[in-house]
Amino acid sequence: MSAGNSTANTSALIRSNLWSNQIKDVLYADLMAQGYVRWLSDFPDGTTLNIPSIGTLDAEDYQEDEPIKYQPLDTGNFQFTINQYLSTGTYITNKQKQDSFYMSELVSAFVPKQARAIKERLEADILKEGQPKTGNPAGYQTAAGANSINGVAHRWVGGTSLNSKQVIGPADFAKALYSLKKANVPQTQLIAIVDPSVEYVLNTLTNLTNVQNNPMWEGIIADGIGTGMRFVKNVYGFDVYSSNYLPVCGQNQTGSSETISSVASGANAKCNLFFSAAQDVTPFVGAWRQMPKVEGEYNKDFQREEYVTTARYGVKIFRPENFVTVLSDPSAVV
Repeated sequence: MSAGNSTANTSALIRSNLWSNQIKDVLYADLMAQGYVRWLSDFPDGTTLNIPSIGTLDAEDYQEDEPIKYQPLDTGNFQFTINQYLSTGTYITNKQKQDSFYMSELVSAFVPKQARAIKERLEADILKEGQPKTGNPAGYQTAAGANSINGVAHRWVGGTSLNSKQVIGPADFAKALYSLKKANVPQTQLIAIVDPSVEYVLNTLTNLTNVQNNPMWEGIIADGIGTGMRFVKNVYGFDVYSSNYLPVCGQNQTGSSETISSVASGANAKCNLFFSAAQDVTPFVGAWRQMPKVEGEYNKDFQREEYVTTARYGVKIFRPENFVTVLSDPSAVV
């Protein structure tokens, strides 16, 4: 019998578990909503800012030798509040620092991770502005209603059926364009932010991808309609982006089904947004009272290093006329 070495008699010399020098990090979705907010600079202190608004005048027929009819000019007031105060914190104990092989990598990730958490919350807060809230405050849309402006709906359920559920199709882009046009919104820098399920639906609609009927879509068959967040094709004038941060619909984003014009959205439908990002007419307004601020200190009582990031800001829907919501059911994609 051989007296040589084999795995049978040298198992104590084999490390059964090895640990890499690298750490696997999570993947992050792209963020974009901050670019569509008009950030206020004339809000140096306090928590509430009032922005007055001025309406329009009407021209009337005039008869000779009759007195001119004088009209009051309608005015209003938009009230904006710093209402978000965020914090995120973590720590590492002395014992953990002394014993951990990955201590340096862990500590170096604290501040970037905290900054990312603040950014993700801001992204979600912006994209849900304008959606139905308890009490139906002025400027916000109401659930289960068309929210018409100048006689045209600014909220509806997607008009394409897929797997017996309602999703967004090309006609919804055309309708959103019509809604914005009737509200006198500039037809420049038109933006649509949609759920990834909408991209899938457009990728697979036969009336788009049938090359024989639509030769301009030939490239879509090979490459898909999107690259990263952005669609490679402009749809009825809209530059289209997909986002994982769109809110679910329903009052206070509860995910409850809405029925608008006799069409039900289904539970947990997503609110896809259409608007113009032209200068001075962006639908959102915001202000920072405190940009994300990082603080760190040593806590001798707990024998640990503590790291905290805090921020204060406010965001609100500013121009509801430049804001269209189309509901789509992501569960249609099976």
